[in-house]
Amino acid sequence: MSQYHKNTDTSKREPLRIKVCGMNLNTAEVGALQPDYLGFIFWEPSKRNFTGKPAVLPHSIKKVGVFVDAYIEEIIEMVNTHQLLAVQLHGKETPEFCRMLKSELKGIDIIKVFSVKETFDFKALEPFESVCDYFLFDTKGKLPGGNGYKFNWRILRNYPSKKPYFLSGGIGLGDLESIKEFIKQPESNLCHAIDVNSKFEIKPGLKDIGTLKEFIKKLK
Repeated sequence: MSQYHKNTDTSKREPLRIKVCGMNLNTAEVGALQPDYLGFIFWEPSKRNFTGKPAVLPHSIKKVGVFVDAYIEEIIEMVNTHQLLAVQLHGKETPEFCRMLKSELKGIDIIKVFSVKETFDFKALEPFESVCDYFLFDTKGKLPGGNGYKFNWRILRNYPSKKPYFLSGGIGLGDLESIKEFIKQPESNLCHAIDVNSKFEIKPGLKDIGTLKEFIKKLK
């Protein structure tokens, strides 16, 4: 993967978008807050596994399907059933799998998730550069996602790609100042969206509308 000269002018960065993941029990109320993305988990072991009817949302909100080592046929079925506009891959999906999926799902964004702990080898991104539209960095934990704690964002100072990414992992209302500081840094220029989930829940799949509304208002 070729290196590039980082854009250090943070004034030219795109507006930071917001993704609320783990939707299930009060989707309409969350949708009324106008986040940019809503994530629906299609993975049975998850406490937030979505089995309901397709959610009716404003056209401005992109519905994201979250999958963990699912078959391509299953993903395609869910995309068609729920009118998903993006697919988030949280498992051990290979670059070839992503390539095949992208070929089948024309016009659907492919988001590949990478788990980060104390360190991360960014060379792992290289094989996925041409077969994904976004990367997503989450905290490595026992579960594929929703573990509820953050990784050290300073690791992203070494981000070598030109591909926009989602920042995830235990982000809550108390992190607003940290986010504001982060977006002043050059490594944030390619941060496309902040992804939130467990820190805004009353219980798995039920979002706390009050704190989520405050977070979105202050971040926007």
